[in-house]
Amino acid sequence: MNKDDSGKTLVLIPARMASTRLPGKPLADICGLPMIVQVAKRAQEADVGRIIVAVDDQRTFDAVVAAGFEVVMTRVDHQSGSDRIFEALTKMDPDGKAEIVINVQGDLPTIDPQTIRAALRPLDNQAVDIATLTVEIEDEAEKTNPNVVKVVGSPLSETRLQALYFTRATAPHGAGPLYHHIGLYAYRRRALERFVSLPPSALEKRESLEQLRALEAGMRIDVEIVKTIPLGVDTPADLEKARRILSAHSI
Repeated sequence: MNKDDSGKTLVLIPARMASTRLPGKPLADICGLPMIVQVAKRAQEADVGRIIVAVDDQRTFDAVVAAGFEVVMTRVDHQSGSDRIFEALTKMDPDGKAEIVINVQGDLPTIDPQTIRAALRPLDNQAVDIATLTVEIEDEAEKTNPNVVKVVGSPLSETRLQALYFTRATAPHGAGPLYHHIGLYAYRRRALERFVSLPPSALEKRESLEQLRALEAGMRIDVEIVKTIPLGVDTPADLEKARRILSAHSI
């Protein structure tokens, strides 16, 4: 852990036991460890701050404790990961020492630790409320796939955009790159506090994209451009792929 970041940065990993496509997902075995523990290990390798796993089930709680990571029990009825991490934040850091919160989804067991670190870079600019990640789309089919969320942003540099919109549509129109949004966020604490206090917005409900709530409220989101998309484990096929990846890397 970097000494400069140990007090001000929290990595919060929400883990929800209920999953229709992959029941018991956080505890799925990957190379001898539960998936949620593999995610915590990737966060540990990123070396950016204190790591806390936010769970809603005693079995997951016990597995995380056994692996030596901090864990907190949260409510089962949260509608989103951001709501779950905010509950965890208020329970585990009630004095407000943490200034930055990184939300790493609990189903990214193969994520490159460098990708987690990349999410912090846009927050070097004090005008930025929330930072997130994207990768340029190379597969033509992804450009028109509504399950691939696109970032529409104004270029700030070769590796960064200021987000103007997020959409499931093919956008923006015309020649030029399209960007696939990666749902990993770094929040300033005050931005997360404000975000979870806001009601769902009109465009958020229309697109089913929570981050639009922040943009509609006038919050600034900057987006770091990275090279690879982390594998999200949502199905048995994804789980087998994650097992192959981690087995090959002997992690």
